[in-house]
Parts: sequence; structure tokens; C-alpha cells
Amino acid sequence: MDIKSRRGVIKAGAIGALAAPFVGNAQAAAGQTWKVQSTWDAGTTGYNLFEAWCKSFKEKTGGELTILPFAAKSVAADNNALFEAVKTGVLQGMNPWTLYWAGKIPASVFLSSYPAGPDQPAQWDTMFYGLGMLKMAREIYAKQGLMYVGPIQHDANVIHSKVPITSLAEMKGKKIRLPGGMVSEVFQQFGVSTVALPGSDIFPALEKGTIDAADFVGPAVNYDLGFHQVTKYILMGPPGTMSIYQPVDLMDLTVNMGAWKRLSPKLQTLVEDEVKGYSLTQYVAIQKANVDAMAKFAKAGTQVSRLSQADVDAFRKAAIPIWFNWAKKDADATRVFKLQLDYMKNGVLGYLTDADLKGQTI
Repeated sequence: MDIKSRRGVIKAGAIGALAAPFVGNAQAAAGQTWKVQSTWDAGTTGYNLFEAWCKSFKEKTGGELTILPFAAKSVAADNNALFEAVKTGVLQGMNPWTLYWAGKIPASVFLSSYPAGPDQPAQWDTMFYGLGMLKMAREIYAKQGLMYVGPIQHDANVIHSKVPITSLAEMKGKKIRLPGGMVSEVFQQFGVSTVALPGSDIFPALEKGTIDAADFVGPAVNYDLGFHQVTKYILMGPPGTMSIYQPVDLMDLTVNMGAWKRLSPKLQTLVEDEVKGYSLTQYVAIQKANVDAMAKFAKAGTQVSRLSQADVDAFRKAAIPIWFNWAKKDADATRVFKLQLDYMKNGVLGYLTDADLKGQTI
């Protein structure tokens, strides 16, 4: 498979360049080194951005913190191994898609976008940084010996298909790669046979025809991965919404708690601010790359279809009971979902009415 790569250049963090070394030379000489593995595949737009960001830390901290980046599977071979590697300190950190931990931390399904939930990046930043969800996330992860540093915006997810799909009804009987958890449960309501595969296994599964279609991230990275070579169709949400099932698929930086506590308070603040800045940097860079990628998909003959508003309404109706089922899995999931439910019902968004929620309780 021919995977094209781009070399991203990160010029500035959220707090700007430091005018002087962050610490004295003697302390810098004894600085810490973190090994941090991403779930981005090597050679993709996403990984190139992540790699450049990690490599900027040594200069920004005057040598007090060096971050060595690793692509997906390069240290920990799969998602379960990645979680355990950070928890036990084999790796000091990870840059995963947050919803991958649904089986370990049920509340994590509500720490990234979910089917027919809040669908704009600003809404998620508001919940994390304005409404108290970041504090909740950190308390939940601390129980696992982990520090949830902060969310990292990257993109919406789209579906690439070998066969034309223009509506939810046409998904019935199709075998589609989906991330599992809540997302798969909603699609199953429409007769989809769902398959869980890591990103690196999607291309060969499509090529061999063992699946009909696959969700993954946005157009830029999916083009990097060669999906145009093995599919002819892309399915998106209505105009202005690329995805109705994962419209704001958040990543994050999560760090081993011991490694985090070995940082000085001042350096902890710098890392937190860097995550905020990188979230914007990565998001904007990937959106620009998406624009370019869609032109490349068109040139390759890929056809795009979009779901209707009626499909969106049907999808939300199917999703709401599943939201509540996940919210009842433990007290942490309940607490996070209650914050989001209140926000979605608020007049600012107006996503939900009492009629929409009839018969549902948490």
C-alpha cells in the first residue's frame, strides 16, 4: 500500500516561545524524558503533526522535558497494551482516541463525541474548559493511576464504502468497521453487522472484501492511508456536518500519574497549555488537509453521498436510549452524561426537549 506523508511544522505553542531556558542548566541536564505513543499510523498527516509537536518540548522547556514520539503499534502492539503500558510506566504517555477505553472506563464514551450528541468542536471545548468536564475527567482517570491532561481536537469521522450507500436504510446487512461501544450499538439498530478493527487493518480488510465499508477519521488521513484505492464511495452527514455518529472525535494526552507528579508545578502548567495550543494547531492543519484531500478523492473517482435530515432524526431517536444505557454503567458515566444532557437541553443548543427524552431516566 502506498502511504503518502506530509511533514507538518508546529511553530508556536499556546504560551509562545520562551525567551530564556525554562530551568537552570544544571537542572536541565537532569531533565526527564517521556516516551509517548500515539494511535496515529506513521506517515499520516496526523502523526507528522504529533511528531513535530513532541519534538518541540525539549527546546520549549530548556531541556527539562524531552518527549520521544512513537507511532501506533511501535511500542505497545494494540490498544489494550497501550493503556496498560502507560498505566504501568513502560510508556510515560499516550495520545489515543479517548473513546477507545469504553470497556475500561465507561465514562470515556462521553469524553468524546458520540452518536447524535454535541456536534461542534466549540461545544466540547466549552464542556471541558467552561462547564467542569475536565475536572471530572481527571478525577475519573486518576482512579486508574493516570493523568488526563486535556482533550485534543482532530476531526469528524466519515465512512468509506465499496458499495453505494445513500441512506440509513441502505446500511442494512452491510458489514462495516466501527469503533465499538455506543457507536456500534446504534448502527446495529439499523441492521448493520459491525466489525472492530484497528486503523492499520482497515485497508487490507477493504481490499480483500471482508468488510463492505469502514469508518475511520477524516478525509486527509484516510487518503494518506490509501482508502481511495479500495473504495469508491464516501458517506457523510448533511451539508455542514461530516458525521452524525462521531462529529467531534476527540483525542487526548494521557500521562502516567507518577511521571506527571515528577514534573514541577510550573512545568505541569506548561504541558497543559501546550495541549490546549496543540489542539487548535492539529485541528486547523487537518481541516486544511481535508480540503486538499477531497479534491484528490474526486480526481480518483470517489463519489460522496450525504444523509438526509430525516436520517439524522431517525439516528438520534435510536441513539437516545443507548445514551442512557451507557450513562447507567457507573456513577462516573452518569455524572459526565448529566452535565452534557443539561447542556444539550439548554436554550443555547436546544438539541433536546422533554418529549425527546420521554421514558428515559438516569
